[in-house]
Amino acid sequence: MTIVEDRQLRTEVVRLDGVSKQYGTGPHALLALDRVSLTVRQGEFVCLLGASGCGKSTLLSLVAGLDEVSGGTLDIGGRHVSLMFQEAALFPWLSVAGNVELPMRLRGVDRAERRRRVTELLETVRLGGFGTKRPHELSGGMRQRVALARALAQDADILLMDEPFGALDAMTRDILHDELERIWREQELTVLFVTHNVREAVRLGDRVILLSSRPGRVIQDYGVKHDRPRRIDSPEVSHQAAEITDSLRAEVARHAG
Repeated sequence: MTIVEDRQLRTEVVRLDGVSKQYGTGPHALLALDRVSLTVRQGEFVCLLGASGCGKSTLLSLVAGLDEVSGGTLDIGGRHVSLMFQEAALFPWLSVAGNVELPMRLRGVDRAERRRRVTELLETVRLGGFGTKRPHELSGGMRQRVALARALAQDADILLMDEPFGALDAMTRDILHDELERIWREQELTVLFVTHNVREAVRLGDRVILLSSRPGRVIQDYGVKHDRPRRIDSPEVSHQAAEITDSLRAEVARHAG
């Protein structure tokens, strides 16, 4: 059985059925998402792609439970989610270890287990030995590694990532792609990843979901079947990214017209 066939048999962990999200009422109402239907299976890495303002981040907020749908149904089966943003959003007065430990403290995990888990997570993101450092002493890429460790500390079933590498330089981003893919595979995570970068989406995703300009609708679901590990500049990734970019440009042009 191939990896793709195996994933198709796995449990659905996220299901959106005709989900809409509207902000406000009356003539000034803003429809951000319009009847979005989407499923994500256990262990899938699904990338959401679309023009600015198409509702990608709104969709993540709905899955995270930070906002409520206006119509349709959204079901994650009671599973836990963690959310990672573009900015690391670390607490500057806490050490690296303190930032990673915080979600566990809030859940009431005992001290010995917290320390063991923090050590394990910092090793996972290749920051062993940096636990006593403060965020201002780290590079941007290292701060994002800490943010990833903090997200993993929540022991969530679904990892939501909102352009987590968008502010990083190309080399750092490429290294973190490798790290994220390694962690995803080792821990069998389910990831829903928002990006504006088409090549990044093809580099990382099992599937790339293209959303229309506002209001966001699913207009294409691209399967990505290239062998892993992938390089962002490989011919296979570049070719499929070009195909998706053509569709994205056509959508942006349609909306602009």
